[in-house]
Amino acid sequence: MTQSKDDLPVEAERYVMPARYVDSDSLEVQSFVSSALRDLPSDASKRDKAIRLFEAVRDEIRYDPYCFALDKDSYRASRIAGAEAAFCVPKAILLAACLRAVGIPAALGFADVRNHLNTPKLQELMGTDLFIYHGYVQLWLDGEPYKITPAFNMELCERFGVKPLVFDGYHDALFHEFDEQNHRHMEYVNDRGLYFDAPMEEFLGVFKETYPKLEEFNRVRISKDSTGYDSGFSKEGAS
Repeated sequence: MTQSKDDLPVEAERYVMPARYVDSDSLEVQSFVSSALRDLPSDASKRDKAIRLFEAVRDEIRYDPYCFALDKDSYRASRIAGAEAAFCVPKAILLAACLRAVGIPAALGFADVRNHLNTPKLQELMGTDLFIYHGYVQLWLDGEPYKITPAFNMELCERFGVKPLVFDGYHDALFHEFDEQNHRHMEYVNDRGLYFDAPMEEFLGVFKETYPKLEEFNRVRISKDSTGYDSGFSKEGAS
């Protein structure tokens, strides 16, 4: 693999620049980064910063598959940084922006995954256990690539009995194949590759075509500002 003068793979060089959705130069992203790194020493390594940013996006923004915006601008990292909850794609966009903000190359990745643990409500609306365009991030540290997903916050993992995703700076942090009870959990069935910026027009179009009931559900939910649609993913959890 060809290396640049900064000991960075040439393929990674473009992934430090801001983009329309991965707007790493925005004040909102910069503020999120500053808050996440506030306890780190000024000479902290990029590896330490990457770990801390991964944890901040994972846990400070609760995972909720129903927080699904239907307009493209809601997928800007600057908008996501102030959200209470989001699903995997916005969380991956925000993490990529945070990493780029501190000079760490970060690409957006998308994959189709089969979820063997689902709530009845979400299963009904999706009509399938296949999640298309699951969002993850590929970053580079010391020239080495790592794939990580900050989707599931720790509290949600405990609630569903799912092994939490932990990034140690030296290994990938992708969904586990099995849960804590050794039941099938997540299965990666198709990797759609890496992107410099989020392909939102393509993503929203395919989502509407694949999940028409879920898309309509979200349209109604947004118009009514409704909450409590699925206690499994709510802030308080199932009662």
